[in-house]
Amino acid sequence: MKSLILISGLVLICTFSYGQKENPFIRKGNKLYENGKYKEAEIDYRKAMEAAPASAKSNFNLGNALYRQENYEEAEQGFINAAGLFKPNEQVAKAGVLHNLGNTYLKAEKYQESVEAYKQALRLNPDDEDTRYNLAYARRKLMQQQQQQQQQQQNNDKQDDQKDRENQQPRQDQSDQQDQKDQQQQQKPQISKQDAERMLQALKNDEQKTLDKVNKQKVKAVPSQVEKDW
Repeated sequence: MKSLILISGLVLICTFSYGQKENPFIRKGNKLYENGKYKEAEIDYRKAMEAAPASAKSNFNLGNALYRQENYEEAEQGFINAAGLFKPNEQVAKAGVLHNLGNTYLKAEKYQESVEAYKQALRLNPDDEDTRYNLAYARRKLMQQQQQQQQQQQNNDKQDDQKDRENQQPRQDQSDQQDQKDQQQQQKPQISKQDAERMLQALKNDEQKTLDKVNKQKVKAVPSQVEKDW
């Protein structure tokens, strides 16, 4: 992958016209950057931006320093700011900024944005093979990401369907139990009040007959006493 571009003071002086008051901070920041002191370089680039907020060079180099610190969110903003500050005759330099912006999106796994940034860079500099290679790589990563998201969505849908089936089953069982209760109640014979009274009277009559029968048997069982004629 193409490495980040750090625009040196010499290139910027030849390409852009800036106020002299920002150059000492840029030059100092560049030396720190080249020595791997990215945090210290960031401080000097920010000082340069305070002196000239509309400096494409300061925004761009600040984006590089932030990128090296893996602060991709702020680096992204630095490159976006820088890309908007180039003049129409500075398209090749702008392409380099867009290339770095694509790298930043790539690191942050924003593959769709990365693809778009590389495309814009190639429109401005079609001969940049490094950007062309990075574009192909970003497209592959985007495709893989989309396939993973699609698979994850399918898995989520299956899990939701399974949960729905599990939640519906108890409700169906309860409904079946209620239906059975209703059927049992419907199957019970319905007796009118008059029928109930007749049945009760018949039971009483049967009980009385039985009682009378038992009493008669008791009477027969008692032996009769005969007085003797002495």
